[in-house]
Amino acid sequence: MADALSSIPAAVLRNLADKLYEKRKNAALEIENIVKQLAANGDHDKIKAVINLLTTEFINSPQANHRKGGLIGLAAATVGLTSETAQHLEVVRGDFIVFFNKIFDALCKLSADSDGNVQSAAHLLDRLVKDIVTESDQFRYGISYVQLLNRASIVERRKHHEVIEEFIPLLRERMNVLNPYVRQFLVGWITVLDSVPDIDMLGFLPDFLDGLFNMLSDSSHEIRQQADSALSEFLQEIKNSPSVDYGRMAEILVQRAGSPDEFTRLTAITWINEFVKLGGDQLVPYYASILGAILPCISDKEEKIRVVGSLEILLQISSEWEATRIEALHWISTLVNEYRTEVLQYLNDIFDTLLKALSDPSDEVVLLVLEVHAYIAKDPQHFRQLVVFLMHNFRTDNTLLEKRGALIIRRLCVLLDAERVYRELSTILEGESDLDFASIMVQALNLILLTSSELSEIRVLLKQSLVNPAGKDLFVSLYASWCHSPMAIISLCFLAQTYQHASTVIQSLVEEDINVKFLVQLDKLIRLLETPVFAYLRLQLLEPGRYTWLFKALYGLLMLLPQQSAAFKILKTRLKAVPSYSFNGEQLKKTSSGNPYQFLHHMSGGSHTAEDGDVVEEEVQRQEEETKRPHSNELNVPRSFKRAS
Repeated sequence: MADALSSIPAAVLRNLADKLYEKRKNAALEIENIVKQLAANGDHDKIKAVINLLTTEFINSPQANHRKGGLIGLAAATVGLTSETAQHLEVVRGDFIVFFNKIFDALCKLSADSDGNVQSAAHLLDRLVKDIVTESDQFRYGISYVQLLNRASIVERRKHHEVIEEFIPLLRERMNVLNPYVRQFLVGWITVLDSVPDIDMLGFLPDFLDGLFNMLSDSSHEIRQQADSALSEFLQEIKNSPSVDYGRMAEILVQRAGSPDEFTRLTAITWINEFVKLGGDQLVPYYASILGAILPCISDKEEKIRVVGSLEILLQISSEWEATRIEALHWISTLVNEYRTEVLQYLNDIFDTLLKALSDPSDEVVLLVLEVHAYIAKDPQHFRQLVVFLMHNFRTDNTLLEKRGALIIRRLCVLLDAERVYRELSTILEGESDLDFASIMVQALNLILLTSSELSEIRVLLKQSLVNPAGKDLFVSLYASWCHSPMAIISLCFLAQTYQHASTVIQSLVEEDINVKFLVQLDKLIRLLETPVFAYLRLQLLEPGRYTWLFKALYGLLMLLPQQSAAFKILKTRLKAVPSYSFNGEQLKKTSSGNPYQFLHHMSGGSHTAEDGDVVEEEVQRQEEETKRPHSNELNVPRSFKRAS
């Protein structure tokens, strides 16, 4: 203060605070000359003292005339520091930069002044300072700073570097101010500095990014627009920059993605979307936070936020919003596929939720859940666990089996191998104690087996049960559990072409087996026999001499059907369609030595043909008895199948 008072006469200071503009103007001219002389002499301490005096005693004064005088005095000091009349041009401009932070701080405060004249004067000074800064080579950082290294002393380099380093924290602090005039002032400065090619504002973006996002929710449309424009420019620069600190900014964006303000959320999600594309491995440590921020936005009531927020992420599977659940499952599926070992460590935390998601009303959600389960169930342990839990869910939730059973089973067959899935299901059902559920489940599995394109390979294999060891093994594997439903076992025998055993099963049915539910299942089977799946069976009707047991099985079913039923008429019509000449034994001699049934023994006249060989002779009959026994005990009827069929 003493240095300033010794440099500026008292009369000049009095006039600077006078109510008359002319006196303030003359005093400012005096200050300009004084500062110009001090700059020429390199007296930095006195220049700093003058600026401090103008700031503390005038600009910060509660009296309007003092503030006006301080402004015009500060402007005069600025002109004095940047005068182009002296041969010390580069030096004095550099001197101005040294005092930039103090001048900037003073301008920031004055931009919010309640006096209109003060604001007008502050704007004029603001434009002047901006012009000076954009023209000064020494207010550069980055490339220009490298140039500065080649021509300045170490002390000067440190001095200018410190000015930059001090300015950014000052800017960051001021970004928290809510005054609309100050916000406009700050955004204006950020835009100006960023427009100068050699000023690396992008490097300091993490320091004031949060402040810019905060302005997006300002009540002033103009401020929101200015902040959005600045952010858009920075985002474009990020796309074109080879080196960006994504991590620090990602933390800010995650917080802003949860903002109650719609525009702020949209902008934050837009940035995150670009960061995910550009950030690569830099963002791996932040993925958990990013996903946690993104998922709620996917179900945002604002359509734009939903669209932008639909990134390729954790545990929002239970969200009430379908879009959120779908994206959560997409991310879990990706994580399980790419980082299986790591994710399985947390399997217990999500497994129950994943199982419950199978009951989701959305088919898309269910399919994605099954995809996740398939990734998890690649090893035997988790595969068995999945099937056991799935059966438990079917048992406890009849609606799940009824509405989603076919979808779930078919999709699992595609993802995990159909034969593997059916073998495991059969093994579990074989020991099922709930006989009603076992019967219903087997009927469902049988219908899927006979009708789904996903299981066509299994059907082909089962058709070869008489000649292919793999087909025989699969048939035997399914047989025990299929015995929970007589109609299912008959269907399986038809599919495997073990017609003699099919006829035996039909003959073994007793009165209690033939109830309404049985007839409904029989009706379905008769209609299925008319589908392409059983085309081979219908063609075999042309060779009754070779497929005697097929005829006996079909006529056995016909005898069980009510004569007025549609199924009776369908089957009767089919059997009547067999041409009479096909019953001529002389015309039924085999001509192909490569026929897979050449080992079968054909009986002449009205005798039957032993078509099944030994496929079901021992193993199948043993399994049949073991499976039928609990059903018989339950109903106290010997050799009876499940009544609920």
